[in-house]
Amino acid sequence: MNAPITVPQANPGAGYRAQQAEIDAAVARALTSGWYILGAEGRAFEAEYAAWLGAAKAVGCANGTDALALALRGLGIGPGCAVATVAHTAVATVAAIEMVGATPILIDIDPAHYTMDPAELAAVLAHPPPGLPPIKAVIPVHLYGQAADLPAIIAAAAKHGAAVIEDCSQAHGATLGNQKLGTFTEVSTFSLYPTKNLGALGDGGVLATNDEALATRIAALRQYGWHTHYISDECGVNSRLDEIQAAILRAKLTRLDANNARRQQIAAAYDAALPAGLAAPARRAGASHVFHQYVLRSPDRAAIQARLRAAGIATGIHYPMPVHTQPAYLNRVALGPKACRASEAASAEVFSLPMFPELSDEQVDQVCVAIKQL
Repeated sequence: MNAPITVPQANPGAGYRAQQAEIDAAVARALTSGWYILGAEGRAFEAEYAAWLGAAKAVGCANGTDALALALRGLGIGPGCAVATVAHTAVATVAAIEMVGATPILIDIDPAHYTMDPAELAAVLAHPPPGLPPIKAVIPVHLYGQAADLPAIIAAAAKHGAAVIEDCSQAHGATLGNQKLGTFTEVSTFSLYPTKNLGALGDGGVLATNDEALATRIAALRQYGWHTHYISDECGVNSRLDEIQAAILRAKLTRLDANNARRQQIAAAYDAALPAGLAAPARRAGASHVFHQYVLRSPDRAAIQARLRAAGIATGIHYPMPVHTQPAYLNRVALGPKACRASEAASAEVFSLPMFPELSDEQVDQVCVAIKQL
């Protein structure tokens, strides 16, 4: 009989309890202000997030999917355009492309780091599949907490005039060459879902850019295309970060660097405990990994998960099916020449150990003891 779960795989409630006094005060401040959408809390969060990231501007929105869609809209990408991204990602990345009327094409991953294969991207940009609209943008996903191969991706995209949008939804605070992800390209996007490294207590998203004109356009697009109240200069959407979530995020941003350091400490403990046959997650040279997830890989995944479950330890699978194999996308989304075979192989073997900064030392030790015995 399985033991009760004593080490969850994720626990956003623990993040609230760790900062309960600060968060409760922030919520009270927002509630008593009498202004609940696009007010002082949202403006302050945008300014503080941009300063923390090292970007000129940040623009809040309703969620990470909308952030990607707004980035595409801001760059003028929609019907008649194709966008290259990956199949081994949360489906939101591809959903956002289709939300704006663009056509996705899915590139395979580098199996060591689970991020976009820049060589295949270059091949697709040079020789797109027949019938595909022009590829106007590339969305590399910084998956699990570390960088995609941005220098190679940016170089390939620039050669063909394609914009690059960094999907940083799992990489708040990760760096490449001592520069934070989200500051390398025209615009970047971040989900603020509760389990993210920086998570709201509800939905939220934020974009970042060094182009002030683009930031102004995106800020208008998130609210019906208004530059002047009630006057739509272009067709926009309703995707606003509310004041309560902005206030909560301001409180949580103050601990983000410390929480990322704790994730790295937990990851180091797991690394040291791994038995032969389970390789530690690869770290990209010159990059820092902030471990949104600590992902292992094994053809014996189900058996390993069952043994950990019996020891009271929950695991996850990120992600069980590549986007192109899911019913909504099956046989209708273009693939690169590698047909996403590495993505399919990874999805059959990856699993994630418990990873959140509020894990106690005792819980980390419990996981380490269990994985040593695998």
